[in-house]
Amino acid sequence: MTAPPATAPPAPARAPGPAAGPLLLGVRHHGPGSARAVRAALDAAAPQAVLIEGPPEGDALLPLAADPGMKPPVALLAHVVDDPGRAAFWPLAEFSPEWVAIRWALRRGVPVRFIDLPAAHSLAMTEEECEGPDDAAAVRVDPIGVLASTAGYEDAERWWEDVVEHRGPGTADALAPFAALGEAMGALRDTYGDGGFPRDLIREAHMRIQLRAARREFADSVAVVCGAWHVPALAARTTVTADRALLKGLPKVKTEMTWVPWTHRRLARRSGYGAGIESPGWYAHLFGADDRPVERWMTKAARLLRDEDRMVSSAHVIEAVRLAGTLATLRGRPLPGLAETTDAVRAVMCEGSDVPLALVQDRLVVGEVLGEVPDTAPAVPLQRDLTRTQRALRFQPEATEREADLDLRKQTDAARSRLLHRLRLLGVGWGEPADGRGSTGTFRESWRLRWEPELSVRVAEAGMWGTTVLSAATAKAAAQAVSATVLGEVTALAEQCLLAELPDALPVVMRALADRAALDTDVGHLAQALPALARSLRYGDVRSTDTTALGEVASGIAERICVGLPPACTGLDADGAGERRGQLDGVHTAIGLLPDTGLRDRWAGVLRGLAGRDPVAGLIRGRAVRLLLDDGRLAEDEAALLMGLALSPGALPADAAAWIEGFVGGVSGGGMLLVHDERLLGLVDAWLAGVPPDAFTGVLPLLRRTFSAYEPGVRRTLGELVRRGTGAGRGTARTPEAAAPGFGTGLDTERADAVLPVLRLLLGHGPDRRDPGGRTPGGGRTPGGGGTAGGGGIPGRRGPEGTGPAGTGPYDNGLMGVAG
Repeated sequence: MTAPPATAPPAPARAPGPAAGPLLLGVRHHGPGSARAVRAALDAAAPQAVLIEGPPEGDALLPLAADPGMKPPVALLAHVVDDPGRAAFWPLAEFSPEWVAIRWALRRGVPVRFIDLPAAHSLAMTEEECEGPDDAAAVRVDPIGVLASTAGYEDAERWWEDVVEHRGPGTADALAPFAALGEAMGALRDTYGDGGFPRDLIREAHMRIQLRAARREFADSVAVVCGAWHVPALAARTTVTADRALLKGLPKVKTEMTWVPWTHRRLARRSGYGAGIESPGWYAHLFGADDRPVERWMTKAARLLRDEDRMVSSAHVIEAVRLAGTLATLRGRPLPGLAETTDAVRAVMCEGSDVPLALVQDRLVVGEVLGEVPDTAPAVPLQRDLTRTQRALRFQPEATEREADLDLRKQTDAARSRLLHRLRLLGVGWGEPADGRGSTGTFRESWRLRWEPELSVRVAEAGMWGTTVLSAATAKAAAQAVSATVLGEVTALAEQCLLAELPDALPVVMRALADRAALDTDVGHLAQALPALARSLRYGDVRSTDTTALGEVASGIAERICVGLPPACTGLDADGAGERRGQLDGVHTAIGLLPDTGLRDRWAGVLRGLAGRDPVAGLIRGRAVRLLLDDGRLAEDEAALLMGLALSPGALPADAAAWIEGFVGGVSGGGMLLVHDERLLGLVDAWLAGVPPDAFTGVLPLLRRTFSAYEPGVRRTLGELVRRGTGAGRGTARTPEAAAPGFGTGLDTERADAVLPVLRLLLGHGPDRRDPGGRTPGGGRTPGGGGTAGGGGIPGRRGPEGTGPAGTGPYDNGLMGVAG
């Protein structure tokens, strides 16, 4: 740590007075340069006691810092006993000066204590009490920023690196840097007072009281490790009466404290000590590197990039080190800092790209290190049970985000799934369900996992429900079922209980579900609740859970929906129709999952009724026709007839456009339906071309929304078909022998046969295994020639030569302007 230039040698960093006074070591929290300087100062002074800025409730936990199982970064967690959500953290890293001082004292058997304001007071104080009455007018001061600007630096981090982190070994006086920094902070406190932090005055009063008590016990052989901002206040001459007056009447609550794991990423946030750092991984490297820090850093970066299959050699490392040194010289810095090493890595190893550099920034500069806490640390019973379960399942938390694919047919994976679902029910979001890349069956789950330090607080909060994960989840589920007032909440809770396998909570939830379902007359609520029940039945099947009662409730709700849905679909505006359409899709899917006891036939009757009722919104009528057609309960000719009626000249253009959106809108394959059925495409095109000019502007946004959801290839194919012209669009019906304009009258078998050898080679079949019926080994009939230009995929048809891109046809108000 290099002291600012001065005309005379700085005085020792001790409080003024007739005696030498205590040793005041002002530091920057989580600063590796400060940590090295503290270690050197303690070795030189050899105090009989060490006092550290921190909550006194943590004194009993300090011996655990010497436990081999304690691996930083860790944090002291204090929370209110009756309200665990009110909590605070005091994080410590391997390169934190406070941690270095604690380990130094424990190794030498020197008493070590915390002297900051107790957490019992700090957690009880409200925001107004912490900020003070004039906080709105106060100016918050960044001490490091002020010193950096005074020295001519625009970047406070760069100044700190140059003055502190790049300080070389071998300084004669280990106390000189602290004297210089204390003098600078004294000037700042004289100018800015509390710096916009009125709560610091209360904290400093408590620290002075604790310092006086330590001096009575150990005389002046006491070292104090605290933020440099507090050094002038601790060295100031004040009376005990004045300090006690500042502490008089402070609110107080009952608290508990323990050690919890922390992460480098969380060190970058302002929490606890309020000294968030942007590059904890870089600082950890500086603290741990005994020599050649730049060379070692470049080696780490090269190893990381090589692990990601990037071509990085030892020559890249050598050139990056040289470039970093050159940049430091050009910028007038004593040694390459983080900015120089980052620029060198980008230029040499990443070839100027910020994409691989982001990986270095995330994995090295910040880092994803997760600390460890020994089992002997205090913890709520729920946390201990969670830890035991994680170890038994070999399912340890990690700071890095990762995905886990669970096969529920395996006992271990099923237990992991139950644990994650129970924790989610308790509000401990260790894992979130993700879309799996593999099978979509109910026996497989995908999770996105990441452990955050704040989850320790969530576990403490959930401890009020029970001492084990199972008992806590059961108690909370039962309580939520009793207090739920909306049917959808109870159905979602039933699904969670089945996923989490909570057999003791499920009867309570089922009683609440039956009661809410019997009393709820809103068809919308019933429609929202049914899909969750249907999914629950599937999950119950794969987990071998008895879902008989659940199935009875689901069937009853489905019956009530069949009765009440048709009247609820009339008289709806556009927004209401859109919401009802979503419910219609959900109910249709759910009924398909329920046991078929005649319910599907009744539901098909409901859809037929909706499709033919004029008072029903066009969006819902079109969707009902599409669902019937997809299920094979409606012939294509009948669907074409219903579309013709909906798009007849007597129908309002807006209502007809809504019918089209319901029938072919969205991403559910409506575009391919038009591609493969030219009658429907011709009807849509003819209707659109006949829309009056004054109404066309009104329906265009709705149509664009419908067709914009299609894949680009589907839109291109539709444009090609419309450009060529469709027979149905002219009101003519094609016979099997008559082809659309631009298409052949029949299959070109010679061209079709030409592709068979390639297909047999791709499928791994023999030279010629086609049966006499002309079918390929895969079971499909020999495809026709060519397909459409533009990748539309019309089997058995060959497009004309010389066709232009979609959107160039003669239709001004036709489908071309929408699909293109």
